Amino acid sequence: VLGYGDPRGTAELRTALAGYLARVRGVRTGPEHIVVCAGFAHGLRILGEVLRGRGTDTVAVESYGLDLHRDLLTRAGLRTRPLPFDERGTVVAPPPGTGAVLLTPSHQFPMGVALPPDRRAAVTDWARRTGGLVLEDDYDGEFRYDRQSIGALQGLDPGHVVYLGTASKSLAPGLRLAWMVLPPDLAEAAVRAKGHAEVCGVLDQLTLAEFITCGAYDRQVRAARLRYRRRRDALVAALATAAPAVRPTGIAAGLHAVLRLPPGTEQAVVQAAAWQDLTLYGLSRFRHPDADVPPLDALVVGYGTPPDHAWSGALDALCRVLP
Repeated sequence: VLGYGDPRGTAELRTALAGYLARVRGVRTGPEHIVVCAGFAHGLRILGEVLRGRGTDTVAVESYGLDLHRDLLTRAGLRTRPLPFDERGTVVAPPPGTGAVLLTPSHQFPMGVALPPDRRAAVTDWARRTGGLVLEDDYDGEFRYDRQSIGALQGLDPGHVVYLGTASKSLAPGLRLAWMVLPPDLAEAAVRAKGHAEVCGVLDQLTLAEFITCGAYDRQVRAARLRYRRRRDALVAALATAAPAVRPTGIAAGLHAVLRLPPGTEQAVVQAAAWQDLTLYGLSRFRHPDADVPPLDALVVGYGTPPDHAWSGALDALCRVLP
């Protein structure tokens, strides 16, 4: 219990995850194809090494997406190429020479749309046709408010999709526990790439396994979903009253909203928020530098982070700085 343990993760946690992910996210796997890692970033670093071992040098990513994705892949020695984006989300048309595609299909970050069924089918067809891989970051997959959560893309093709999930939003980011569900032919390569350089505490893994098995994790996710939905509703109501010209989008799921702004105002609003001791991110931060999509002025506003005692003050400060 106090040693490094199995580099794949404890059998108890992998077994619990296999059952939970099948039941809640539609993931098709067994414990032997799950590798536990010390957070999402650790998992993506491992996958970077696995991709290089497969001869991959280019990964297609979303035009608007997490800068963490691009940074980690670049540090792994991989090039990133942006995919087109339209009103329905990411256009899955990987350029020639692409060996993998990284997506947030359940709730695209930051734009907040779900990848439509035809495009989900298109990307798995591409992977089967070319031998490529789809890396699925199940971003906010458990936090949908308007209907039942959309199933994981991995369920369409377990042989070509790597599924990545984490406990950072459902429990706490400091727990440093995440997981990869891998195609059968990649599981051992991921274990070798992981090694013992960055370990996951065995006690933490056993605790999470028990938390899942006894049903406490489901209850925690339901409670968190209700809390975040109430915050989302408070944000929408405050904007309707104080800033009716600002339209929130991407609010059917997740822990953030995108607030569209008048052209040319994004940086001024971000600076005004800083003067109010309010940290906001402009949408431009998340745009791939090589993206062909036109820049949009908008804010990405996270409503899950502020503690309860600071929430109303943060909401008031946000409304004060909006045009």
